Amino acid sequence: MRHKKVQKRATEIDKIHQSALVTKFINSLMKDGKKTIAQKVFYDSFKLLESKGKNPLETFDLAIQNVGPKTEVKSRRVGGANYQVPQEVRGERRVSLAIRWILEAARARSNKDYHTFPEKLAAEFLDAAENEGSAVKKRDAVLRMAEANRAFSHFRF
Repeated sequence: MRHKKVQKRATEIDKIHQSALVTKFINSLMKDGKKTIAQKVFYDSFKLLESKGKNPLETFDLAIQNVGPKTEVKSRRVGGANYQVPQEVRGERRVSLAIRWILEAARARSNKDYHTFPEKLAAEFLDAAENEGSAVKKRDAVLRMAEANRAFSHFRF
């Protein structure tokens, strides 16, 4: 190691739901430093989930757990060749990948089915909680890639 270890900053707990995970999601959702807009979008999606008769916080937690990958591949150079080496994903990275994939999937949803972004986000939470949707497809693709390259697992880092 050539440099000093960077201290992890603690994420503040969300005022409404008392969850650090909610704060992380809102911070990832935020664009151009506009946190109040990101909070409004997030809480509006929670209201939509509540109106559908679901517990929004439980649905959100389940969606994050379902989308987070267990293993992924990392590129490793061995003797002039690059191998895709499967590795387990540690907890923090699993959560951040899940958040990123859910947001990507919600942003990619078509505008003719959903008129506002909170609707898209709520629909993605519901799909992810039921192991459906494009965020779950992304997770499955990563797992398939890791499974296909299992022969190279002896090149672990």
